[in-house]
Amino acid sequence: IGQSHSSFDLSKIMDEKKIFLANLSKGLTGEVNSSLLGLILVSKIQMAAMKRARISEEERKDFYLYVDEFQNFTTDSISTILSEARKYKLNLIIAHQYIPQLTDQIKKAVFGNVGTIGAYRIGAEDAEFLEKQFEPGFSRFDLVNLDNFTLIIKMMLNNKTSTPFKMELIKPAKGRPEIVKAIKKISKLKYGKPKAIVEEEIAKRSFIQAQ
Repeated sequence: IGQSHSSFDLSKIMDEKKIFLANLSKGLTGEVNSSLLGLILVSKIQMAAMKRARISEEERKDFYLYVDEFQNFTTDSISTILSEARKYKLNLIIAHQYIPQLTDQIKKAVFGNVGTIGAYRIGAEDAEFLEKQFEPGFSRFDLVNLDNFTLIIKMMLNNKTSTPFKMELIKPAKGRPEIVKAIKKISKLKYGKPKAIVEEEIAKRSFIQAQ
């Protein structure tokens, strides 16, 4: 933001199977900034995926876009990604808390296009809506009474929808938090630029434009 050229290339990240992490916590960046950055990134990733039309389908590598609390970043881009981007090997995994967070347009795009739907323990209102996705094997009563780390899921397998089933997930490992600082430092050295330099460049451009 505010720089003439980005220090990273999302198309290159997708094609070379790199990992791109964006911490858009509202507590860190503020609600407006978090939403703005998220909308920009989702649109940029969509554009990078569409550029894959220039390469053959066999050469397109799968890229997985995970969007948590995605109702904060919903635009027409999400609808387009859901309906079109899969042919460009952009796989979208979206998670949120409850259905009323979504506009009618986004809700229709989600339930009209997603291949796999999973639900952890949910509230009565959502259970009433989602019951039709998992019946006759599971009812709204089952959806509101799931244990922790358990979900009911319906999967798309070989272009066919599976019968809904219950799945128990393994509690995630803690990982290696001691290497986080080192990874962040390396990433900043490779892709970052000191804030003072960025602000100086912005000031110079503003001064030139003012003249």
